[in-house]
Amino acid sequence: MPPEDWEQTLGAGPLLGIAAAAIALLLFLIIRLRLHAFLALILVSLLTAFATGVPAGSVVDVLTSGFGTTLGSVALLVGLGAMLGRMVETSGGAAVMAETLVGRFGEKRAPLALGIASLIFGFPIFFDAGLVVMLPIVFAVARRLGGSVLTFGLPTAGAFSVMHVFVPPHPGPVAASELLGADPGMVILLGLVVALPTWYVSSYLYGLWAGRRWQLPVPELLGTQEEEPDNPPGLGTVLGVLLLPLVLIFVNTGLDTLRSAGVVDGDQAWVQVARAIGSTPVALLIAVLVAAWVMGARRGRDKTTIERLLESSLGPVCSVILITGAGGMFGAVLRASGIGAALEDALGDIGLPVIVAGFLISTVLRIAQGSATVALITTAGLIQPAVASGDFTAVQLAAIVLAVAAGSVMASHVNDSGFWLVGRFFGMDVRTTLRTWTVMETIIGTMGFAIAFLIFSIA
Repeated sequence: MPPEDWEQTLGAGPLLGIAAAAIALLLFLIIRLRLHAFLALILVSLLTAFATGVPAGSVVDVLTSGFGTTLGSVALLVGLGAMLGRMVETSGGAAVMAETLVGRFGEKRAPLALGIASLIFGFPIFFDAGLVVMLPIVFAVARRLGGSVLTFGLPTAGAFSVMHVFVPPHPGPVAASELLGADPGMVILLGLVVALPTWYVSSYLYGLWAGRRWQLPVPELLGTQEEEPDNPPGLGTVLGVLLLPLVLIFVNTGLDTLRSAGVVDGDQAWVQVARAIGSTPVALLIAVLVAAWVMGARRGRDKTTIERLLESSLGPVCSVILITGAGGMFGAVLRASGIGAALEDALGDIGLPVIVAGFLISTVLRIAQGSATVALITTAGLIQPAVASGDFTAVQLAAIVLAVAAGSVMASHVNDSGFWLVGRFFGMDVRTTLRTWTVMETIIGTMGFAIAFLIFSIA
């Protein structure tokens, strides 16, 4: 990272111009010159760091810090999630789940069923962890029914996205609620009021349209299909394996909430052990080990076969992990260069109603530096004095939090690690990801803000 005594001397205008040029160059390299995204992201991150005046001796530290931080949260989740998905897929469990969903909801409503299941899973689970757990089910349903993987994938990804951005106990809305003095319970209630209709329009209906517009096959991300096993697991076994990490993570989330409220003592050994077991990487590790036993060894597969299946799951996701890390690197350079701070100074006093100003500032910060959580928390801190000096009801405070959250999800693009994660998961190139995922996230943000503003106006 840059040394503590370094100060950015460029103004907001030049910094925004450099950021825009960097994004344009990145798109040109990837789309027109067909340079691999991993190489393009590293090259543009390096050039951007020098162009914004980051001290030369700190440039490599900024790059590796951003890369490593992103990998620290993504690599374990994607790797373990791919292993879990491979066991569920090759045991026939994904096919069993797909047949059940199709049988109970009907072929036409299968995307709706996947989305509703993801909304439920997405309450305690972070976006990337939930998505990798659901991938084998999405792919199995898509293979079973045919058509574009986007028809089934976008409603699923959108469900995890709206829950992650609008509904506590996810970190962004929780932190914004604390900064702005909003009641967490009210934010949860109104967050669901915002999230559910927003998901239906932006992810389900849009996903159906996008699936007709872009016919994309199911990618072989979890490995090539094998012959259908003779003894697939029952539905209860499949649900148990998939729900196991979600339950463990939910326990962790619940204990953290109780600790914050002073109900339980966070220093007690059993609380710390339970929270460690419920951390997302450990919960997924436990689920993989259980899946290897109940979907492998108990079904007659020898140790060598199980090892081969787990090994085969990692190769296809290595590109996803590296490109996502490089996307985090690019976002880290934009943050370290002082773009966020310059935008705060430029937009801190724009004379708009606080709920509108919060949405716009959050949107600009999101587009400039990529991280939804950073945009949300930074904006909440920026507008905190205005909110504190205003006479807002509990409902209005929650609506302001949700408006800022809506801005933080707008226009996911090449400086957002989630952009690369979703694009590679569904086998999309950059152009298609911009036309689908970026548009969907923008609809989520726009509709979410509209509902939040309506709530604020009538409260």
